[in-house]
Amino acid sequence: MTASLEELEERLSRLRALLREARRARDNAATTRIRAELREAEATWERALDAEEAEGAAPPAAAPSSPAGTPAPATTAGTASSFRLQAHGKQSTHGAVPVREQVHQALTLLGAPASPKLISSVYQAFFTEPLVATKLASLRRDEERSFTAQGYARPYYICAALTHDRLTPARGLLAVSVWPLEQRIVGPLSPRADFLVHAIGTAEQILRLDVAGHAPSGAARQLLRRFALNIPGAYDDEEIDPERVISAARTEAAVHQEADDSLRRTAADRARGQLTDVQQLFGAPPLHDALRGSVGFTT
Repeated sequence: MTASLEELEERLSRLRALLREARRARDNAATTRIRAELREAEATWERALDAEEAEGAAPPAAAPSSPAGTPAPATTAGTASSFRLQAHGKQSTHGAVPVREQVHQALTLLGAPASPKLISSVYQAFFTEPLVATKLASLRRDEERSFTAQGYARPYYICAALTHDRLTPARGLLAVSVWPLEQRIVGPLSPRADFLVHAIGTAEQILRLDVAGHAPSGAARQLLRRFALNIPGAYDDEEIDPERVISAARTEAAVHQEADDSLRRTAADRARGQLTDVQQLFGAPPLHDALRGSVGFTT
């Protein structure tokens, strides 16, 4: 079941990337079609998650008999999805989700490269378990070692964003391997463009929870407020409207889009021509490392 969930999450990532491209191209027909596919995929993901939790909630083996007159301790079985547990303030009774999967879920929601601190904030706002940012320190290196040894054995890898000029790992940013290279390139305008993508992804998730009848957590609302306060026209009173945040973010994004997209495409084409598969995901070695490895170089 875990592999099935990962495949569904990979599909969600691809559909969100396609939706972003359709919006940029102002292709209304494609946008409508992809939105429908995305809603269907999200519903399938929810059903798969419910099924996995139902399997994990099977009655445990018989416990040792309690002393006479002492009632046996009650057991609790979780049957709701992670979002529903979060919405009602409950904690999952199952084993901890692996850190790489937590990061993947948060990045899929955000839709663009992000820092460990933001990834941690997003996961704790929308999911049931805490994600400690310090646990992410070695994750990218672990993922690189795994990819180097096994290739494309996994549905996805947590990888690096790449700088547009040197194609080296962008400091402090994580991404998902199934994203197009263009989505993982970071240029001069990309931090702001990606900030707006993060805001849209957060607002859209809150809207999905509202539509499904699951009240978003206070942390989720506060996260959206932080985005809205830094987007012109997204906020003017105490109540944050997710739809208004989305509209304001898209309006500003259109200002940067052409120049940012052009630089990303150019850098991505160069990366495909110059870098190995491993380097396309985890970046070219920094210049000083390359020089150190060359013949005749001394320190």
